[in-house]
Amino acid sequence: MKRRNFIKGTGAALAGGMFLGSEIIATPGIVSANDKLNIGVIGCNGMGWSNTNSFLKMKDVDLLGICDVDSNVIKKRTSDYSSLRKNIPKTYSDYRELLNNKEIDAVIIGTPDHWHCKIMVDAVKAGKHVYVEKPVANTIAECNLMVAAQQKTGKIVQAGQWQRSGPHYKKAIEIVRSGVLGKIRLVKVWAYQGWMKPVPVVPDTAVPAGVDYNFWLGPAPKRNFNANRFHFNFRWFWDYAGGLMTDWGVHEIDIALYAMQADAPISVMATGGKLAYPDDASETPDTLQTVFQYKDFNMLWEHATGIDNGPYKRREGIAFIGNNGTLVVDRGGYEVLTERKAEGYSMWGDQKMDPIEAFVKPKEIDYLDLHTQNFVAAVKKNDQSLLNTPIRSGSVAAINAQMGNIAYRTGKKVYWDAMQGNFGNDAEANKFIKPAYHNGWEMPVV
Repeated sequence: MKRRNFIKGTGAALAGGMFLGSEIIATPGIVSANDKLNIGVIGCNGMGWSNTNSFLKMKDVDLLGICDVDSNVIKKRTSDYSSLRKNIPKTYSDYRELLNNKEIDAVIIGTPDHWHCKIMVDAVKAGKHVYVEKPVANTIAECNLMVAAQQKTGKIVQAGQWQRSGPHYKKAIEIVRSGVLGKIRLVKVWAYQGWMKPVPVVPDTAVPAGVDYNFWLGPAPKRNFNANRFHFNFRWFWDYAGGLMTDWGVHEIDIALYAMQADAPISVMATGGKLAYPDDASETPDTLQTVFQYKDFNMLWEHATGIDNGPYKRREGIAFIGNNGTLVVDRGGYEVLTERKAEGYSMWGDQKMDPIEAFVKPKEIDYLDLHTQNFVAAVKKNDQSLLNTPIRSGSVAAINAQMGNIAYRTGKKVYWDAMQGNFGNDAEANKFIKPAYHNGWEMPVV
């Protein structure tokens, strides 16, 4: 198949800054749908590799580069890849070298959260389109910076919140917006994770052979190596991530706020802690309830580890609670629970709305595949507006989740000033907005 350079051109419908609206910029060119898209993956131990596998289901996508600071992971993924395709991708330990490869059109960022912003900004400056894992960043300032970088460069940037590409989520959003549920006063979002067991406390050790630990830390504070903070479990430590609030929360919060057409909360308060496993090694709370106040409704987030039986008997989901009925949606499908008209104290009259048939997601449809296909289609048309989860949507979900963590960490109700982009005069809350970069790394500039 003929290959054309995807690097040139300016993206269409560029997203604006957080809570500030959007700016539309026209694009002059379209890339043929028959052309190859060459990709590289940066951080390929977990979701980075899941995303890569999804991309490689498309015959017009080739993998040219594999990057990770752990040579053991690179060796494993190189072996895994040999069963998928015949070419041999170049391998890298430094993402900047991969970005210098002019044959690569787009990159997947699957690193720990604290690296997302720096790598994404560097990538679009290098002319690459980007598929970045959720949450898009670990602080509010970094989220805003990523949106600005996409807007300035015009590159196509998709957030890995793949639920947006699911047909049954789109139908659920359509029902919510139709008004049939009546006035929606409360939206519940939750993740109950029964598979999560205590993280045992283990001592610091020497850095494993083949791991560039200093590069893995990057802008995070310098610490001795500890296996609990490395690879998967990094998400339970504040230096690198935000716990279940940002890990699962962004998926559910994204659908909730997009359906309700809301972005900035008025206030946020949270309570919880390490109530299930108080003595394990994690820092982030294993139990949390957070209330977000918006102009016309409240949103309640809650999570719990070691428990699967969440609200409406679903381990994760979103419930839009209206005067006429409640729509409950999760990854398995949706249902609508109708309210009835009250007649006296003990009798119930007719339903307040016509019944809506429940939907169960077909097992053979992979929504991640739909999401990666959506990204490739947008890249080939060089049109940011085609994305199901553009970087600004990713930033809205991440910023709201981070506000929930800020309310928890300060132990008080915080108030967001949308005009100033901060928590007003609350110095304690404001200190969490912008990260401190360490070890010689500097926050990128757009």
